[in-house]
Amino acid sequence: MEKELWKGNEAIAEAAIRAGCDCFFGYPITPQSEVPEYMSVHLPKAGGVFVQSESEVAAINMVYGAAGAGKRAMTSSSSPGISLKQEGITYLAGAEVPCVIVNCMRGGPGLGTIQPSQGDYFQATRGGGNGDYRTLVLAPSNVQETVDFMQEAFDIADQYRNPVMVVCDGLIGQMMEPIEWRPVPKRTLPPKDWAACGRYGRSHHNVINSLYMAPEDCDDHNRHLDEKYAEIAKNETRWEEVGCEDAEIIITAYGTPARIALTALETLQAAGLKVGLFRPITLWPFPEKALHDLAARDHVKAFLDVEMSSSGQMLDDVRLAVEGQKPIHYLGHAGGVMPTVEEMVESAQKALKEVK
Repeated sequence: MEKELWKGNEAIAEAAIRAGCDCFFGYPITPQSEVPEYMSVHLPKAGGVFVQSESEVAAINMVYGAAGAGKRAMTSSSSPGISLKQEGITYLAGAEVPCVIVNCMRGGPGLGTIQPSQGDYFQATRGGGNGDYRTLVLAPSNVQETVDFMQEAFDIADQYRNPVMVVCDGLIGQMMEPIEWRPVPKRTLPPKDWAACGRYGRSHHNVINSLYMAPEDCDDHNRHLDEKYAEIAKNETRWEEVGCEDAEIIITAYGTPARIALTALETLQAAGLKVGLFRPITLWPFPEKALHDLAARDHVKAFLDVEMSSSGQMLDDVRLAVEGQKPIHYLGHAGGVMPTVEEMVESAQKALKEVK
């Protein structure tokens, strides 16, 4: 299979088109503007609909409408724009309407910077809108994974009737890498007999709704959603382990820092140190049990969490999973400053000295 050179954001858009995306609604913001730019040219050629909305708020509500009618709909943005979409995302989750949302993360808080960051971890994994809800969050670490995850995201969303978010830092969106357009396994999906798209032989209208006035009804609906989230956690949790079989210190990282960590592993292992990498691929559901079980192994002495955020956000999930079994150290930068190989090596060596 031949490889092609693609820019991350343009590959995101092309992957969505190949996955059968019917509608894209978005608004330009750096560093993801190439996604709507590519969509504006190529989605109509594939028979789809592209709309540059008047705002991010309008975009997510357009997604709500199109996806509620049974179409495969998506939007993309960068951090402040995703913040504006949060009310719409909680409506989509509450009404059980599937869609795909891409966040090409930039630095914050506020407008922050246009440089790559991972400062939206809390927003993505905890739900930035009101209420008890979850979105499945996929975190690729290169353009190939981004392409693969984008094509699968639409099926995941349809299977569970839930929004799926793909988060990549701005570097992945802007870099160019060789990729393969390989077939992604298709799922057996339920019919969209819930969609508000006409009666089609039914004796009733379908209604898309997330409003339950009676407390008991709202409670019942939330319990139903909880059961679905448990099913997602059971079936969709993903992670990768590299060199963890006998590692004394484990680096936890996702996205671009996980790629940098691979080089740090080579440097540390060449120096005779036993170091591994644990990379969450789904940020939610977080691979909690896998990390907990890894922490329980006798050969593991400590963890080093590495992120592109100032004080650590995934760090909270790492701590919850490890449950105090082993010490956890942190290395991170914000605003587009990348953790370097040298910093990882130094931090890992220091962490290992402290436990010996």
